[in-house]
Amino acid sequence: DDDAAIIFMVDSNLQRENILPSERAFSYKMKLEAMKHQGQRGDLTSDQVGQKSWAVNQLADDANESKTQVQRFIRLTNLIPEILDMVDEKKIAFNPAVELSYLKPSEQKKFLEAMDYAQASPSLSQAQRLKKLSQEGGCTLDAMCEVMNEIKKDELDHVTIKNEVLRKYFPKSYTPKQMQDTIIRLLEKWQRSKQRDMER
Repeated sequence: DDDAAIIFMVDSNLQRENILPSERAFSYKMKLEAMKHQGQRGDLTSDQVGQKSWAVNQLADDANESKTQVQRFIRLTNLIPEILDMVDEKKIAFNPAVELSYLKPSEQKKFLEAMDYAQASPSLSQAQRLKKLSQEGGCTLDAMCEVMNEIKKDELDHVTIKNEVLRKYFPKSYTPKQMQDTIIRLLEKWQRSKQRDMER
């Protein structure tokens, strides 16, 4: 029947080696719906909650994932396409994306503006705060810009220079370790010259 065909199709799709988060999310959702239909026909007296729980557990077993992880993937199907694309492109990490899925579609559109304004992707704690703002009814564009504009803790702890920025200053044969050693040497030389200038 149709449900069995959907389950077979989804299982085949999930066997693929490179499957995008969005594909996995919609595959899990489709399979869960089909399994719930089959369950309804098999036992019309069972309550809906029990049925859903059985189906999620079975789906998690089939996928070799935890029940929580399956539910988190299914949450991604609540994202607007623009944000889901960013998850597939690794511009937004999986865990923050799950939190963003709790925002209303209109709030998600505003979030894209806030993200563009801050020129940064959300950390998990930022996404959790945006979700809280949404639940409290205070998820305005200004509030989101404020959250997105904060300096993340990990950005305070270290400086990151992208590889392509550094590459043009080094021979192609240099390893990252050689590049780092050279940068440190040059900084030490620069520091010594600064000290000499101050002593004059």
